[in-house]
Amino acid sequence: MEVFLILGRIIAPALMIILQRKWFKFRSIFHVAAILSALIFGNIASISIHQIIENQTVFMTNIHALFLNPLFLLAGAYLGVYLSTLYACFTYIK
Repeated sequence: MEVFLILGRIIAPALMIILQRKWFKFRSIFHVAAILSALIFGNIASISIHQIIENQTVFMTNIHALFLNPLFLLAGAYLGVYLSTLYACFTYIK
């Protein structure tokens, strides 16, 4: 599983760079997906924090239940890959 995660972290940004250079529409698709991912990620985090404050259960285990939400994990994973791709585009690839 660790090998899959590491290879995905290398292959996904490279594939995103190739796709957006070959077809310009993919650049817009990746940007829109990043905006939606940021909104989903932020909303899930803020709702979870609000519920913890509202219920006055400020235990570390309660906030860690946030990491069991697959949509939160998917949005965060896409943002990580997207930001890696942006960094590669702006620094190394000219």
